[in-house]
Parts: sequence; C-alpha cells; structure tokens
Amino acid sequence: MRHLGREIREARTDRSLSLEDTGIAVGLSAAAISRIERGLTPGVPLIRLASLCEVVGLELSARTFPGGQPLRDAAHVGLLNQFRLLLHPRLRWATEVPLPGIRDQRSWDALVAGPGWRYGVEAETAPHDSQALARRLELKRRDGEVDGVILLVRSTRRTKAFLAEASPLLRPNFPVEGSRGLGLLAAGADPGGSAIIVLPTSNGSAPATRRFASGGR
Repeated sequence: MRHLGREIREARTDRSLSLEDTGIAVGLSAAAISRIERGLTPGVPLIRLASLCEVVGLELSARTFPGGQPLRDAAHVGLLNQFRLLLHPRLRWATEVPLPGIRDQRSWDALVAGPGWRYGVEAETAPHDSQALARRLELKRRDGEVDGVILLVRSTRRTKAFLAEASPLLRPNFPVEGSRGLGLLAAGADPGGSAIIVLPTSNGSAPATRRFASGGR
C-alpha cells in the first residue's frame, strides 16, 4: 500500500491535482486521499484504488501467481495417509515438500522416493477444473525436479464423472495405469511414470484405479 500510495501521489502532483479535487472525483475527503497516499489505509477496496488511479492518470493491474500451500482439510490429509499405508516401508516419504526454486512458494503435498527416483504426490478430494488441474500439475512436474507425478483422488461418483470427462486431457500426462503404478510402489519399485491412483472411500476396500493407458513404461 505504501508503494501504491507513493505512485498515486507522484502521479497526482505531476498532473497538478490537489488532494481536494482528487477526493471529490472519487468521493473521498482530502484527508482520506492523503492517508491512502501515505500507505496508512491498508483496507482500501480494490475498486476504490482502481478509481483513484484512473483519476490521476494511472491504470491499476492485478494478477495472481502460484503461491504458498492452500489450506488442507481432514479429508485431504486422510487421503495422503491412506496412500502412504499402501507403500513399501523402505520407500522415503515426506509431506509439504517445497519445490527447489529459492523463490518458488509451491510445494508438493507429499514426495515418495526410492533409489534414484522420486515422485511428487498431489491429493485432490474434489477435482472440478480439468484444465487448471492439468496445467498446475504439469508446471509443478516441470519445476519440481521429479520423475513424475502421482495424482491421488477418492473413488466417488463425482470423481468418476470428472475422470471420465477429463480423460482426453489428462491421459497424455499420466501414461501409467493406476493399478500398475500402485503395485510397483507397494513393492518398493519405481512406478515407471506419472499415474492417477483412485483410492476407495473405505480403508477396508481394495484400491481402485483409473486406467488412462494400456500400460506404463
């Protein structure tokens, strides 16, 4: 806010606009404009800032970027824990593993590794946007220095419908059949590539998988 306020003040003074005239244009007092320019009003609505910038000849632009790990719920943690119990004990397992870039705030939900290989693990309890999911996972795979991605989902009616619709988009990035990948991980071996593994809603059931290819490498 201090940075934005300074830019607004510089633009206002460059155009010889007074605090009073600027305030009238956006429906604020001169004192309120002064506080915004000094960064003393942190809760200014975005639309108000955009209007203020327009008055002084600026254009406010906002974007989102991949950031820190989002809030996870009990269902998400449970899905990861259920998968971990299916892995061979000799495999290494860690959660909330940051990507290697110094300024990269992203992290894997988990990382499973064996001799000479490692895979990022992402758990999705309610997948809904296949394009956004595919793009996010492919970027993390590219930047994460891993051999592939294991996508975990829950065996629900909603998930089955999502996978059926998203199959053409996800298939190229997840070439290994889920049951094959899970079987190799359970044996302590490299799954051979990225895979989607569908776990049952009950720990007492056998894991389900979604087949997106005839096999893996």
